[in-house]
Order: sequence, then structure tokens, then C-alpha cells
Amino acid sequence: MIDKLNIVKQRFDEVSDLIIQPDVISDQKRYVQLTKEYKDLKNLVEKRDRYIELTNNRQEAEEIIADGSDAEMLEMAKMQLDEAKTAVPLLEEEIKLMLIPKDPEDSKDVVVEIRAGTGGDEASIFAGDLFRMYTKYCDSKGWKTNVIDLSEGTNGGYKEIQFEVTGTNVYGTLKFEAGVHRVQRVPQTETQGRVHTSAATVMVLPEAEDFDVQIEPKDVRIDFFCSSGPGGQSVNTTYSAVRLTHIPTGLVAQCQDQKSQHKNKEKAFKVLRSRLYDMELAKKQEEDAAKRNSQVSSGDRSAKIRTYNYAQGRVTDHRIGLTLYDLQNIINGDVQKIIDELRLVENTEKLKEASEIF
Repeated sequence: MIDKLNIVKQRFDEVSDLIIQPDVISDQKRYVQLTKEYKDLKNLVEKRDRYIELTNNRQEAEEIIADGSDAEMLEMAKMQLDEAKTAVPLLEEEIKLMLIPKDPEDSKDVVVEIRAGTGGDEASIFAGDLFRMYTKYCDSKGWKTNVIDLSEGTNGGYKEIQFEVTGTNVYGTLKFEAGVHRVQRVPQTETQGRVHTSAATVMVLPEAEDFDVQIEPKDVRIDFFCSSGPGGQSVNTTYSAVRLTHIPTGLVAQCQDQKSQHKNKEKAFKVLRSRLYDMELAKKQEEDAAKRNSQVSSGDRSAKIRTYNYAQGRVTDHRIGLTLYDLQNIINGDVQKIIDELRLVENTEKLKEASEIF
């Protein structure tokens, strides 16, 4: 392991030197990639330093104990050895995970789309519940959320809502939420007290940089229209809302959240780039999933991933067979416990694949 960590240290020194070179700073794409790599390597180098310190302490303590001539030093050495014996295996497991090549998408910000599925008005209400769940979760992580576009349901909630999330390692965390979410409960509109099953689809699109996706102007049709919904006096009077249609793929992106046409256009292009990027990513993930037979990321965006059962106060994640009887806290934003379990399964799979390199 120390040989691999020394290679990491060598690369860290190279990157540290590269990111201050004028030709690298002037190349935006390369500079962004290298600064991300620098951050990741810095964490590993710090773990390497701690690992070397602990293994040296262990060796030194073993030598003092073997010698046994200094009673005062002997007691200290035993404590030092106990600390090292406990800490080194834990640190080795941490380092093994960190040495597994990271998904380059994980550090990206995201655009989240929630769409009401089967279940009529109740599906729209559930989409609204999911939106509130995620915004509360993002707040708890210190991430910023910003609505891009929405279409309200007739009885509350949303037929569809898009919002962006910015922060640290956002895609690496929220990617586990993509898929079909089901709710089982008695709808507000139900007079007979019968339990209905409704669904909403969550899409998590990694936010593409300009240099990730090149969009030719001739490939995009731009339409301007009047905003609808909340927004003040300019609503329904100025053509500030923007709809983009990508002609080669038929993908559509729109934004009407801002009063400024220019800002709406900018945001709509951000969504369009992310959708195009996600199309390519979906193909890659499907291929990877077929190779890995992964439990967590099947590559199937239409897969049913989770059920929220109100009568039993139960949330079940079908990918890993996890059931928690804590529905109220989860729907109020406490989804970290589910994400942690999914990440644990994914990391275990990755460690199995990478076991031959350690």
C-alpha cells in the first residue's frame, strides 16, 4: 500500500506545480480538472502522512518493548502500540476506498427534475412532498437550491418541477435518488378511506460545463413566451420565459423563473447541456452496470427504487432491501441514513472489484 501512496504523493507534487503554471491557468478546462484532482490528492496525501506516522510509531514501540530495558519507556511504548494497532487497520480501509478511482461526475452540481407519474392529483401532491424533502435535505447539507421551472398540480404539488443544487460532492450524493418513487396512502381527495398507490420520477442530472457539451447554435430553436405562475407584475405581460428545443435529439429545456429573458435563457441552456450530458452518461452507466451487475446503479432510469408507505410509517429501498420505520423524519428531509446504506453497498462492490490491486 505504501508504494501506491508514494505514487500518489509524486502525482500530488506534480499537480501542485502544474496549477501555478500560466499556460495551465489560461486553459480553463485543464485548470478546473487539475484543481479538482489537487483537492482529492491532498486528502489522500494527508492520510498517507498519518499512515506513515502510525506505522513508524508501531515499529518504534515494538523495538522498545522487545528491548525491555527502560521501564518508563516501556509503558509509553505499550500505549503507542495499542493506538497504532487500533488506528492502522481503520486507516487502511479508508485509504483503500480513497484509492479506488473516483467517478469524475461526483463533484458536479446537479439539476433535479421531479415529475408526477401515475396517480393523478395525488401524484402531483407526492411530487411536492419529494421536492420539500430534498430541499430540507439540501439545507441540512449546506447546499443551495434554486427553482428553474415548475408546473403546478391542480390540487397542490407539482406536475413537474426542476431545481438546481450547488454545493460539495452533490452528484456523488444525490445520484442515488434517481428513479421511480412510490407512495402508498389515503389521498386527501379520497372519501372512502382507501389506500392508493401513486408515483413520481426523480431525475438527477450532473450539471455540464460549457466544455463538457458543445451545442451548435444552428441545432437549437429558441422560443420566447409569457411566464405563468408567481413572479409579480411582469407575469403574462412580457416574453421573458424561454424554451429551447435541441433539433437533433428533440430534447426540450425551458425556464421562466427569472424576470430577465437573458437569465432565463442562460438557465435553460444550463438544463439543456445537462440533459445532453446525461444522455451520454446514461449509456455509459448502462454499460458499466451490465459489466458490474451492480445492486445500486442498475442503469435503468425507469426502475422503481423506493416505496413510502404511510399506513405502516415505512420506507423501503428496493435496490438493497432496506426497510426503515421512520417515514415522517425521512419525508421531512432525513434521507442521509438511506444514502449512507446505498453508498456502503456501492463501496463494498467497488472494493471487491479493486481487491486485486491491494
